[in-house]
Amino acid sequence: MKTNYRTAMLVTDILAALPLARGTPDPLFRQLYAQIKEAILRGTLSAGMQLPPTRELARLLAVSRQTVLNAYDQLSAEGYLNGAVGKGTFISDHLGQATPVPYATHAPMRPLSARGDAYATAMESVGFHQGKLRPFRVSMPSLDLFPFDVWSRLEGRRWRHPDHHMGYSDPAGYAPLRELLCVYLRASRGVTCTPEQVIVTSGSQQGLFLLSQLLLDPGDQVWVESPGYQGASAPLFAAGAHVCTVPVNADGMDVAYGMAQYPDAKMVLATPSHQLPLGVTMSLQRRLELLRWATAKRAWIIEDDYDSEYRYTGPPLASLQSLDRAGCVMYVGTLSKVLFPGLRLGYIVAPPALVEAVVRAKAVMDRHTAIVPQMVLADFMADGHFGRHIRRTRDAYAERRAALLAAIEARMSEQVTVGPSDAGLDLAVHFRRGHDEATVVARALEQGIETRALDYYANRMATPACAFAPGLLLGFSSLTTAQIVHGIDVLAKVLAKVPKRAP
Repeated sequence: MKTNYRTAMLVTDILAALPLARGTPDPLFRQLYAQIKEAILRGTLSAGMQLPPTRELARLLAVSRQTVLNAYDQLSAEGYLNGAVGKGTFISDHLGQATPVPYATHAPMRPLSARGDAYATAMESVGFHQGKLRPFRVSMPSLDLFPFDVWSRLEGRRWRHPDHHMGYSDPAGYAPLRELLCVYLRASRGVTCTPEQVIVTSGSQQGLFLLSQLLLDPGDQVWVESPGYQGASAPLFAAGAHVCTVPVNADGMDVAYGMAQYPDAKMVLATPSHQLPLGVTMSLQRRLELLRWATAKRAWIIEDDYDSEYRYTGPPLASLQSLDRAGCVMYVGTLSKVLFPGLRLGYIVAPPALVEAVVRAKAVMDRHTAIVPQMVLADFMADGHFGRHIRRTRDAYAERRAALLAAIEARMSEQVTVGPSDAGLDLAVHFRRGHDEATVVARALEQGIETRALDYYANRMATPACAFAPGLLLGFSSLTTAQIVHGIDVLAKVLAKVPKRAP
């Protein structure tokens, strides 16, 4: 198709005015390609219009001819342009049958499905810590204690000597790692399992999501602890479950309350070994009571055992799963707290009757978890580094915990009471004088101290809300003793200046 003189001048003027940014990482030909494509998609340049010769456009834009040639070639390869030597370069005729691509300002995006909306909103109240580490960031392992040099060496060895495992792998996970995890869990947590029951996941969050999708129908009731970690509840909301809060006291989740209020629940999500944020441990009486109820009701229990490796007043307690005789407990664990969060490795120990279904559902979700980190972790465990790292970090965290308790006793004992401190990476403190949590958190942050209000763990998306004493959760595991002492000194001064909350 030939272009008349006036149209040709119009096209030339349009292209000559295209903005090109020099001195940026984006090559000029890519910029020119993108600008011409955008003009075509918007309808500014239409089918059949002839583009200027490459030499002329290069002169107008003050770029090399090769830059224009490269842009034209890319556009031709993608079907936007056609032409031949001696005839010129034209916008493809077939684009004349297409209307310009609409933009969001002209055509609003379709609304999400009900399921999509549930997915998109389930984590909106969950805060994610980023940036420089400050006292008292919660639930953060000490990265400076991790032997990254050892990990790097083991990973390098795997990359230097790849094998057949580098292809598609078993959705359940790398077999040697599953065997080692099974041995570890049996020895340290009393978990009753075989390697076949261990399914490797991309963190415990994926494990919780997988089980929620697999076992719950929309509207099914699920007990969750209140206060509790909202990130663990998010998969339940995404599954459309009716999330029901059950209060927590000194003996853990109040099972009698749950039985009375929600007797027909299909699932319970619990942290029996170390409850977040209050730090309590579920008593044996309540564990047995929960198992009896679940067995009678044919309900599932998800045991979220997120940081059980760190207990400072004795050996780790046996898991709830070790008491299960009916196959109703699904044990979910993570390696984020004992190794590092960026690793994204966790696991499910599923009851034998559920293993095949979980593995098949895992394959639908992501085919399998990344194989190289699994292989490196298996080597890390087999060579003894895993056990040594746990012992080293447990000793370091115990020292930091002691420093935190001593600093609180010395500087804040009149302002706060201390919750259970025999396990975990964090410590809950409760205000003696009813300070406003939000004000304390904001004033502390102004002074460079990062705290988290206990009210943050009140699950407002669930019903009903459960009352608990106001206070803060203080993380200590990632801090030095000096940072802890300084942080408590600043926090004590903040509390002294913040007025008591109005009744």
